[in-house]
Amino acid sequence: MNATAETRQFEAEVAQVLHLVTHSLYSHKEIFLRELISNASDACDKLRFEAIANPELMAGGGELHIDVSFDKDARTITIADNGIGMSRDEVVANIGTIASSGTRRFLAAMANEQKADARLIGQFGVGFYSAFVVADKVTVLTRRAGASASEGVKWESDGQGEYTLEAVELAERGTTVVLHLKADEDEFLSDWKLRSLVHRYSDHVAFPIRMPKDAGTEDDTATGDWETINAASALWTQPKSEISDEDYQSFYKSLGHDFNDALAWSHNRVEGNQSFTTLLYLPSQPPFDLMMGGRDERKGLKLYIKRVFVMDAAEELLPNYLRFVRGVVDADDLPLNVSRELLQHNRQLERIKASCTKRVLDLIESLANNEPEKFATFIKAFGNTLKEGIGEDTANRERIAKLLRFASTKGDAGKQTVSLDDYIGRMQEGQDTIWYITAESYAAAAGSPQLEAFKAKGIEALLMFDRIDEWMLGYLQEYDGKKLQSVAKGELPLDEAAKQQHEEAAKAAEPLVAKLKELLGDRVNEVRVSARLTDSPSCLALSDFDMAPHFARLMREAGQAMPESKPTLEINPQHDLLKRVEAETDDARATDLATLLLEQAEIAAGAPLPDPAAFVQRMNRVLLG
Repeated sequence: MNATAETRQFEAEVAQVLHLVTHSLYSHKEIFLRELISNASDACDKLRFEAIANPELMAGGGELHIDVSFDKDARTITIADNGIGMSRDEVVANIGTIASSGTRRFLAAMANEQKADARLIGQFGVGFYSAFVVADKVTVLTRRAGASASEGVKWESDGQGEYTLEAVELAERGTTVVLHLKADEDEFLSDWKLRSLVHRYSDHVAFPIRMPKDAGTEDDTATGDWETINAASALWTQPKSEISDEDYQSFYKSLGHDFNDALAWSHNRVEGNQSFTTLLYLPSQPPFDLMMGGRDERKGLKLYIKRVFVMDAAEELLPNYLRFVRGVVDADDLPLNVSRELLQHNRQLERIKASCTKRVLDLIESLANNEPEKFATFIKAFGNTLKEGIGEDTANRERIAKLLRFASTKGDAGKQTVSLDDYIGRMQEGQDTIWYITAESYAAAAGSPQLEAFKAKGIEALLMFDRIDEWMLGYLQEYDGKKLQSVAKGELPLDEAAKQQHEEAAKAAEPLVAKLKELLGDRVNEVRVSARLTDSPSCLALSDFDMAPHFARLMREAGQAMPESKPTLEINPQHDLLKRVEAETDDARATDLATLLLEQAEIAAGAPLPDPAAFVQRMNRVLLG
């Protein structure tokens, strides 16, 4: 055995995290204990699962547990578990380097925070490094279950950019983390303080968390006189009548690495041919990476089988659009040696998934019907994510659509509070269409010239300005028997009098339309008199299958190939600008005016101008007369 310590450099991003937590994080320092206990609990869970196929891994270790102790004289806090432990390679992989983009997202999030907050650590899967918030040196002693005593590993670092690795003799499996506290962190060298933190953050960890009965020195821990200080039971297995709201919230915070209370939860036991328990939580705010490619990296639900942890399995237990849900599922009758591959093709799990989805939608509906303030909080946090379900979950499309909220020409300015049912309830007599407009912002939607005729007739239109809306509407084409249609697409429904008036206006403007077509040439597909406009001179009109210009631009910016298409320009012949074009005899000035009519319509629709510099020059020429 080589007893010489090997010194290694941290991966660059880990070094950044360590520098940040060592020098910058100063609020909620106590989070370190929750994170290290959570890691220890995971290690115990993993050993229990691996021991199903390999029972000898449990040999000699006794009951799985987590021990917390401190030494006032040495100024250390120790968190030890007899879980799965780590090999030398696993120590390097788990502590020295991080392949996950969670580290990068953590650094990005912290760069945007005005107040450096230690509680953010757990949300990014870099919880071990919270040790350096309170410690200026951390020592890890670990031996993997099934390995010999000589295969122990000692890892040590002061968090300054490097760490040492050393082979050591360890009699027992598991991991011990020793924190050498900084000079100003004496508050944690207290039996009362540590016990209170365990109760606050880790009471419902499903393994015994033990502390010496008389804590404070190494001699106290050597006697073996330990007592369990947490509930040490699976909360979800207890009767609901015996669980307080405070218990539910405490469990949620330890489960979700969250400092905030959960918004709501659903705890249910299903009995029958297939029995299982679910405890599902709605958070009050989204994790930082919810919309940052974190669909597969963050796992919302933990799967247990007969109280044995199996895996984080959000994609198997809930559809992606509900990935913000936190909680546990404990099944009685899935095979204990189940693998991720088997899970993906398991009919029993499909039934559990359908049940979880129903429970979550029930929970959201309950908020909508009974707790409007909480529902508003939920929609603000997760409304966009919920919209993904319109395309992903055909079976529940109508239920999901009922829960969505939008801004409207008859709603509070800028507020997304109008439901599709609200809209239908305010429809005019004879109206059978739900009208909407999509744009890149509320102001662009509310101010669109395409709405003018609707406002004049008192017809409500939904204002949609979230990036996902255009995609969602490709799947949401009807609700409660009513067709959804963009105000920018197709012909507007006109009564006989209005239709006759429009036809007469179009007939009278034929020479003007012909002139504009000639002036604009191949920049337009068509020019026609608009039934949409009352005040503005021009707007773009789309065919039923055209993509909104602002969305097409976003897709191109994301690297998607978009088919080239020429716009249809609609005009208001009664507007003074159109009359000026009609009367203009100078071809150059007429071309400038016609082109500006098209370009202002493109700007209002969110389409990019093909030549912004030429637009500016053209505008200047017209202004200077």
